[in-house]
Amino acid sequence: MTFRDSVYERARRVPRRIVLPEGNDPRVRAAAARIEALGLGSVQLLDRTAPLSPLPEMVRLLRTRHPQKFPTDATAHAALQHPLTFGAALVGLGRADVMVGGATFPSGDTIRAALWTVGTAPGITTVSGAFYMVRDGAVLTFTDCAVVPEPTAEQLADAAVAAAGDRRRVVGDQPVVAFLSYSTKGSAEGPRVARVRRAVELLVTRRPAFAFDGELQTDAALVVEVAARKAPGSPAAGHANVLVFPDLDSGNIGYKLVQRLGGWEAIGPILQGLARPVADLSRGATADDIVDTVAVAVLQAGEQT
Repeated sequence: MTFRDSVYERARRVPRRIVLPEGNDPRVRAAAARIEALGLGSVQLLDRTAPLSPLPEMVRLLRTRHPQKFPTDATAHAALQHPLTFGAALVGLGRADVMVGGATFPSGDTIRAALWTVGTAPGITTVSGAFYMVRDGAVLTFTDCAVVPEPTAEQLADAAVAAAGDRRRVVGDQPVVAFLSYSTKGSAEGPRVARVRRAVELLVTRRPAFAFDGELQTDAALVVEVAARKAPGSPAAGHANVLVFPDLDSGNIGYKLVQRLGGWEAIGPILQGLARPVADLSRGATADDIVDTVAVAVLQAGEQT
């Protein structure tokens, strides 16, 4: 069974209410039909040909969560005319389990809608993005490859926690986290190395229930023989399956190199760190990409509803 087959099979066991807010797009309509045919859940398509009619609860949700940004009903009502905000509000109110959007809007719109209506998960203050890199039965989580250009040490730790939690739900195995750097255990110095080390220190204080280590070069994180030389005794080196990149440049470049030159499939970006699943799409997404993202988001919802 392939990774995709596994994701679809497990997602079918917990069918969810799925909002697709860009119902005028033919890719989205094709994906909706396939989602329901596959038994992944019931789909609500939002039609942008007519003004949206926000529920009073949606208005209250925005005003309660962000009173300074939405000081009046009118300001909240205006924001809810955006289909991504409307769809995310359905998730925030518990009237839907998952929203997947962004096929026709930039990522910033999706993230903003999610933060306004759903917010971050307990203990996490930063939304990040991951790709699941798949080849021949192997699955690696790459994070953050989509959201934070220059993460702080705290944001790197948040990305690790979010990625590890989602990996348990989506992949179904135990996360082993490596914080990547151009240095392994003091082989080099510099402010970027220090930031990665600080992220590891912060994660130690959070006592997560998964193995992790850093700073590690990529070969030390993935190759047992290299790990034995560079990081003997490490709880993560040599068998990491979650790679935390030190910045968005390296994360985005890294996943695309692995995808284009290494022949790995990239599933994502998958938003992490939200209290409930709101997923972002590339504006170049195909109908199949949308179905994949929905299936992953359904699994993200598994322990959150």
